Amino acid sequence: MKKIFSYLVDYGKTVNRPAFLLSTAFTAVAIFINYRFNLNANLYKLPEWGEFVGWYGVFLLSFGIGHLIHAAFSKTAAFGNRNFIFLLLLAPSLFAWKMSADIGYNFSPDRLENEYWNNVVYWPYKVAVVSSMLYLIHRYFHRDQSFYGLTAKGLELKPYLLMLLLMLPLIALASTQPDFLAMYPRFQKVEYLLQPDRGWHKLLYELSYGSDFFSIELFFRGFLVLAFAKYVGKDAILPMAIFYCTIHFGKPLGECISSYFGGMILGVITYHTRSILGGFLVHVGIAWLMELGGSIGKNLF
Repeated sequence: MKKIFSYLVDYGKTVNRPAFLLSTAFTAVAIFINYRFNLNANLYKLPEWGEFVGWYGVFLLSFGIGHLIHAAFSKTAAFGNRNFIFLLLLAPSLFAWKMSADIGYNFSPDRLENEYWNNVVYWPYKVAVVSSMLYLIHRYFHRDQSFYGLTAKGLELKPYLLMLLLMLPLIALASTQPDFLAMYPRFQKVEYLLQPDRGWHKLLYELSYGSDFFSIELFFRGFLVLAFAKYVGKDAILPMAIFYCTIHFGKPLGECISSYFGGMILGVITYHTRSILGGFLVHVGIAWLMELGGSIGKNLF
């Protein structure tokens, strides 16, 4: 834990203060606009192609402005690099597809059961597509490094388990709030799982849901930090955190705000350890704890 704390202290000392303040102010404005005008809800009402274009615009704006802010203060030459520009324009499209693409297979003639299986397939399918696309990008642009932090070299689990323990009281507090309980547990919105004797079906659903956090860590901390660090060094962390915050639009406000700082912390750790596995452990652990907290909160409140 001391090592991780030292990473964070070092980042706090070396980060460009004006860039940090301006990035944080921009993120606050973006959060205000979303929750004031229901941006994410309106995007979800669009047809699939319109939703893709809308999310691409949101992600490109957040990610691009994040890098422009740093470029203005650090005078980096990254914007003169064609590979950097290409990846900057490409990255938002990958996650815009992930946010907007829908699946609709016919697994069962029963409507509720069919809905359930589509939910279970939804996350692993997108994990496979996003991971495959990132692998192709890695093979072409970054073959000289590991596959975007997918390595256990030097990984120590104890600090990440301690981070999970520190999150327990915060999740317990959140589990008493109406907006949190309206969102979690996520399976409450799947009618098939509200029927009796659906124990293993819930377990399968939660495992499927947990798989999503692998692609999130691979994309945000692996790709957006480790790949872009090749061009801008530590300045890759803040733009990633802004982008990461925007994918939480529509979540409870506290979760959205904390995602900016949480993303930054995980980004700093990944930048130093060159591994996403610890961050994945923390991320999926928090997600499942939130599911558990939501389930307990529903029964109590």
